[in-house]
Amino acid sequence: MRTTSITQRLAGLGGAKWDLHLAARERAERGEQIIEMTIGEPDVPLPDVLADAAISALRAGRTQYSNGRGENGLRDALAEVYSARRGQLFDRDHVLCFPGTQTALYAVFQGVAEAGDEVLVGDPLYATYEGVIRATGAEMVSVPLRPEHGFRMQADDVASRITDRTRAILLNTPHNPTGAILRREDLEALADLARAHDLWLISDEVYEDLVFEGSSFLSPLSLPEVADRVIAVSSISKSHAAPGLRSGWAIGPKPFMTALLPVSETMLFGNQPFIADMTEQAVRNGSPVAEGMRQRFARRATYLADRLETETRLRVHRPEAGMFALVNVRPLGMDCDRFAWALLEQAGVAVMPGSSFGEHMQDWVRLALTIDDATLTQAVDRISEFATAVSAAAE
Repeated sequence: MRTTSITQRLAGLGGAKWDLHLAARERAERGEQIIEMTIGEPDVPLPDVLADAAISALRAGRTQYSNGRGENGLRDALAEVYSARRGQLFDRDHVLCFPGTQTALYAVFQGVAEAGDEVLVGDPLYATYEGVIRATGAEMVSVPLRPEHGFRMQADDVASRITDRTRAILLNTPHNPTGAILRREDLEALADLARAHDLWLISDEVYEDLVFEGSSFLSPLSLPEVADRVIAVSSISKSHAAPGLRSGWAIGPKPFMTALLPVSETMLFGNQPFIADMTEQAVRNGSPVAEGMRQRFARRATYLADRLETETRLRVHRPEAGMFALVNVRPLGMDCDRFAWALLEQAGVAVMPGSSFGEHMQDWVRLALTIDDATLTQAVDRISEFATAVSAAAE
């Protein structure tokens, strides 16, 4: 059987990264008491007001073909909100709508990179980034995100990896899996590099509304000197607890969006009108659940860190945003895969090994903070007991 080169480029970049998560689900289905801290799903259901909006739009017959760019009402809403938040003037022609951030990223990279090109990405990274880049024929070049810099991308590390084949820098702020947020000085230094080398800045900002108290978010779209080479992508998946509804967008320079439209229309033809209507309401009115999630995730991250660092040799990177925390397992003399699989086998707690997020995460595992407080307490009890037993066995 013959397959195309894209299947070869993407081989090994799919579901294998989630093997431990799937194994945990299988154990739970067999009746084992597994505590799942693997994937990043909000800890609340879709708000009723948004479900009602989608149902009302369905009943009103909003099931026809959409505008290829997306519904005008949603694009207008996004333009208004981004103009207010970013301090720049946007209109509907700066916006294309997609079924989720993942599709937006795929389309955007089809417009900025191709075979022979390179895209710089911070490592650790969200698991699907390499796939959306390699699907274009381009190569992903890893830029280490160092714990000593709070896992924030450093311009010097980027500059040392720029070649005449580099076409874009992919930013993720707030960052998954680390919860780090790029500072103004970080963004300005990266913007200088983008201008000097004629690069795009692609900014995944899906965790923008989950920034913890004491931290603040800045988008590169807010920097006027570089806004003409920034494309931001986001969605309502995290902010509005709507991951399964697949409603996202890309916003950037008008000429780029116009050039990208045929690519988008080849993939799909706009987003679903009834979901667009719901998303317009979500964008205009803000999230009724984001504040609660921010508070709970921040509190849980602090609880996790305080207990594990007091009771065990494990060390926790405290996130500034998002729904995850990183735990350094190297003090136990284990790498991430050995620790994660042993924790599942012996303690019934499922976490993501850092190897799912890049080359520079061998010492780390990622824990989702999306379980309720009582279950989190049980999980930390189990992790603490497991880590203590490992330490004792090593002595």
